[in-house]
This record gives sequence, C-alpha cells and structure tokens, in this order.
Amino acid sequence: MVRMTDNGDRGRGTTSTTERRRPVRGAQDAARRAADSLAALVHHRLEGVSAVGRSEDDGWTVHVDVLELARIPDTTSLLATYEVELDPAGDLLSYRRIARYRRGAQDR
Repeated sequence: MVRMTDNGDRGRGTTSTTERRRPVRGAQDAARRAADSLAALVHHRLEGVSAVGRSEDDGWTVHVDVLELARIPDTTSLLATYEVELDPAGDLLSYRRIARYRRGAQDR
C-alpha cells in the first residue's frame, strides 16, 4: 500500500494548463492524480492507494482507501475503498465506492 501525505491547500489557478494536460508518467503518477482528484470530491482523509493498473482504454484504474468515519478505538474506524478511473491524460472519468469496512477487520 502506498501511503499518501497531505499536500496542503493549493491556491486557485496555481496549476497551469500545460501541467494538468501532461500525460500520466506511470503508476505512481496515476495513483497521485487519482488520490488528489478523489480527495477534492469526497472530502475524507486519504489512507493510501491499494491498487493501480492500466484500463482497457489505456487509461488507469486506481483503488484509493479513505477514512470515512474516525472512531475510538482506531480499530473500529470505518474506511472505504474507491475505484477511480482516469483517462490516458490523467483526468478523472469516474469514481465509485467499492468497499466499506472497519479498520480492524480482516480480509475475507
């Protein structure tokens, strides 16, 4: 699992059009772009990326894990995995929650 870090707030208009349209440069770049796009939409703390792969249309499919509900103790917190689809340029096409689970739960 790749750990994500908080990038802080970005000011409006700080990302140039050239930078945004730069093609994805591998799995790590796809993971970062998917995580950034999802964080802006769901407003939950990112926990990490658990899967990255190429999609059939040469885009990317990324599974991003987020903390949906913090609880005490932490092992009872609710997390979710979202599947994020990016086009070959790294732009968000779609996302959906594919799993929700307690942090302390084991995989089946």
